[in-house]
Amino acid sequence: MRVTVDVLPTLAAKVRAAVHPGASVCACGTEASSVLADRPDGTVVRHADTVAKAHAPGTDPGELAARMAVAAHRALDGVLLAPLSPGAAELHGRLVTFWPYGTPVDPETPEAAPWEEAATLLARLHRTPETVLPSGLPPMRGPAKAARAIARLHAAGPHPAAAPVLRAWSVLPAWARDEASKPDTRTLCHGDLHLGQLVHDPGGAWLLIDIDDLGRGDPAWDLARPAAWFACGLLPPDEWTRFLTAYQKAEGPAVPTDTDPWPALDVPARALTVQTGAQAIAKAMAADRALDEVEVAVIDACDRMSAHPPEFAPGFPT
Repeated sequence: MRVTVDVLPTLAAKVRAAVHPGASVCACGTEASSVLADRPDGTVVRHADTVAKAHAPGTDPGELAARMAVAAHRALDGVLLAPLSPGAAELHGRLVTFWPYGTPVDPETPEAAPWEEAATLLARLHRTPETVLPSGLPPMRGPAKAARAIARLHAAGPHPAAAPVLRAWSVLPAWARDEASKPDTRTLCHGDLHLGQLVHDPGGAWLLIDIDDLGRGDPAWDLARPAAWFACGLLPPDEWTRFLTAYQKAEGPAVPTDTDPWPALDVPARALTVQTGAQAIAKAMAADRALDEVEVAVIDACDRMSAHPPEFAPGFPT
């Protein structure tokens, strides 16, 4: 469900009021607020250096509060962007949080992508002491989002490219399909890592943003998207090596440093590939268009995966 036309102006008014409390006139010269994102999983509006996010309908208040507490904790300084206030407001049944604006990665300069910085931040996130994590912190939502993508694919109706995606999904272990407990519930994970989840703070340091999927889980999931892109041929090998090497140098716990890392990455990377393929087909059907070249590459990867069982790390449940 997208934000309705009467909610967007209200959200814009909220963020403007947060910047200029008690003022009837904008004093910063930024008369209009800008919509940074308007998706089913959240809407983001900016005014000056403040951002308001309306979280997805049905967001659990307790879980969001736990995630906000983690982002605000001093142990995560320099890793996660901290909220401007610890609580959430309510707007037309949606929970709204307020954040400082950070400069995102420039999609027009892929050669400057901060792979090393992203990997180092992930390693630091994954090394967060368990004592920092509040008791109400839920599991990270990676497997749940993958399962939701498959449900969306089923709901979209038949498509000739769906079969390899569903076959690849069927050979994944139950935990990766969100049908069983996760193999690791101690590590703090981001849950939806990609380059769009990094911003420069005013001091120029990179920080991770978007806590909606934050939680306890298997840290390999946070490496799964670039691993999947690499496996699909969409991420150049040197960029994947930069990312993985930086993570290992920062002593990230998701993969070993002295043996093949792929057994730990294989299942999450497969799940992210399937999720991406399912979303691509559903979006193409909704837009009544053919799959593009990148989407076809992901579907082809699903087809290859379905013919070979996953490679499990030692001790992993199947």
